[in-house]
Amino acid sequence: MTSRLTRRTFLAGAMASATSLAGCSLSGFTEQNFAKGPTGVPAGMPSGPAGVDMTTTGSIGTNRLAPSIGLDPNLTSSAEMYAAFNDGTYQLPAIPYKEMDQRFRRQRVPNDVRVAPGTILVDTRNHHAYFGLSQDEAVRYGVGVGKAGFEWSGDAVIALKKEWPVWTPPAEMIERRPDLVKYSGGMPGGPDNPLGARSLYLYANGRDTLYRLHGTPEWDSIGKSMSSGCIRFLNHDIIDLYNRAPKGTPVRVV
Repeated sequence: MTSRLTRRTFLAGAMASATSLAGCSLSGFTEQNFAKGPTGVPAGMPSGPAGVDMTTTGSIGTNRLAPSIGLDPNLTSSAEMYAAFNDGTYQLPAIPYKEMDQRFRRQRVPNDVRVAPGTILVDTRNHHAYFGLSQDEAVRYGVGVGKAGFEWSGDAVIALKKEWPVWTPPAEMIERRPDLVKYSGGMPGGPDNPLGARSLYLYANGRDTLYRLHGTPEWDSIGKSMSSGCIRFLNHDIIDLYNRAPKGTPVRVV
């Protein structure tokens, strides 16, 4: 008989491989060296908190200047990126980005984490996710991650992609939250759905890990460790990542 797969049993079965993954590093990356302030900043360039994008080009203040942000219409000012818009199915409200920590807004950054172009790296410790644009640059997003006891790390690929996905709470979640039994058959997609506007389904070794990269209507959860293990993005940001990452995209969570 085949036993039912749950997140906890998946984690238990992955312990052997997790031992080797525990050695995975971010190539010397730390919040301290990533967030160094401008070095040799040209006169007139805006300055601000260390590591925070204060320029109009979308490049973090370093001695390396990124190409004009106009090369990527999806990386503009926060006011434009997080404005209300209709994606053809639902109306997404504007995100009050001024109330967010600036580190968690979508922006182009130097690829100091060395994420390969066309792949995704999730840095759970610093609540960031990266999509590699080139060897030199990446798109960085703020994310919410799993609370203590619900974390997952490892290598996976995006096997499925869904717009406005149906959310079905796992059996163990319903055990903890009996009020969710009404959604045991699935909660229809929509603005209030916990999976948000888009969901990217992570598989490892051909098996569903039961972990997702997904949107959330709870913008104030970004930058925190409070989910049931999945990696949550602002709805506007998961739409951006959904459009960049095709099925088969490698994902590493560390």
